[in-house]
Amino acid sequence: MTDRHGCLKLFSAIQMMQDCSEYWKESEPSFKKCLEENDAAQLLVFRQVEILRVPRLYETLTCGTSVFDVKGANGFRNTIISDAAGSPCYISWSQGAFVNTHNGRLLRVPAAVVAELRFSPRYDMNYRSRKIELPGGNLIPLPPVPVMRNDIDYNQHVNNAQYVRMALEYVPEGFEIGSLRVEYKRPVRYGSLLQPSLLEHSHTLYVVLSENDKVCCVIEFSRR
Repeated sequence: MTDRHGCLKLFSAIQMMQDCSEYWKESEPSFKKCLEENDAAQLLVFRQVEILRVPRLYETLTCGTSVFDVKGANGFRNTIISDAAGSPCYISWSQGAFVNTHNGRLLRVPAAVVAELRFSPRYDMNYRSRKIELPGGNLIPLPPVPVMRNDIDYNQHVNNAQYVRMALEYVPEGFEIGSLRVEYKRPVRYGSLLQPSLLEHSHTLYVVLSENDKVCCVIEFSRR
């Protein structure tokens, strides 16, 4: 969970957010039943994280998540990690799509199910675009990365947090991350070979992960 300096890893924080979102489904039985009856899963499309403070080893943390909107086949939520005093350390928003796991078709959540969901007001934060536009400049190709068994989740493709873990390997020492955006474009399965490429522009670092020349994920790290 913590790095060699005793600070919470960003990868671990995102895993906490993801687990919290999974637990949220248990509190919404109608929504969970809707997904099960339609052989559907909620797949992440985008996540933005703002890092206010990085917790240290032995701190007590609380992770909470809430939905602020559902539009057609997409849901929007905030997930906040707070310390023992209730002060937020990480604030985030994300967009997920409801997708049939067999044929890849989007599932529009019925109005009756949406009506039973518990919504919360949208958290007050800087909501940036879910489309990450790369600045001008040449992407630097890096050695390919094989997708391992440990990267795969129960949906049988690379877990969304694992993309961030891979990209963090290219963040140089001394680059203090203040915010993160991740755009997920296409799923990747076990046995694939990902081609990473890197671009640094001003105070921002971009990592692009591709497979067979098709972009799978774009990660943007911004300095604090």
